[in-house]
Amino acid sequence: MADIVSTLFISLDGVAEIAEDWHFPYFDENMGRAVSEDYAPADVLLLGRVTYDSFAGAWPDREAAGEDDAAFAKSLGDRRKIVVSRKPLESTWRNTERLDGDLVEAAAALKADPSIASILIPGSISVVQQLLAAGLVDELRLLVHPVAARNGRRLFEDGDVRYHLSLLKSETFPTGVVRLLYAPASAPGKTTYEDIKDMGPGTRTDD
Repeated sequence: MADIVSTLFISLDGVAEIAEDWHFPYFDENMGRAVSEDYAPADVLLLGRVTYDSFAGAWPDREAAGEDDAAFAKSLGDRRKIVVSRKPLESTWRNTERLDGDLVEAAAALKADPSIASILIPGSISVVQQLLAAGLVDELRLLVHPVAARNGRRLFEDGDVRYHLSLLKSETFPTGVVRLLYAPASAPGKTTYEDIKDMGPGTRTDD
């Protein structure tokens, strides 16, 4: 089964709809390396329409410009890109197709495709939210910026279902950005105050 991996830039208050004024000041070579690591194994990019339009409006031109980011731009163009959209695509960016039918069913079919090892969802908050709810996200990679954005769309909106996660890896960059890699986890057992009161403040731990 292919892995579905989500990668997101996110603020301390959970905003994943990035704005240039709080994202770009924290971008450095460490974040560039992390982004490269996220994209490198991906056979397929699964994109929401807003993210796709942003990518398609920039990366083909950057590839053509032949500057420092041209190699990365080319790698995006060469990859298979599947776009979640109800409307026809206007861009002619190569290797792009529009997802047919239900997102959850299509994502499950992609996971089961033996020719695919890894599916990356860059940004695309609504796509990530739907696949998290369906239990189809295998890894959640967050680059947490040391800023409270105060407005913008959040990854985890209000709801009744809690998502329990297991921390696979953490890394702190000199800018204060923290890279966190999570996998879904089972809920811990029920715990009450009586179970933890001997671990609280002022409790002696020495004999």
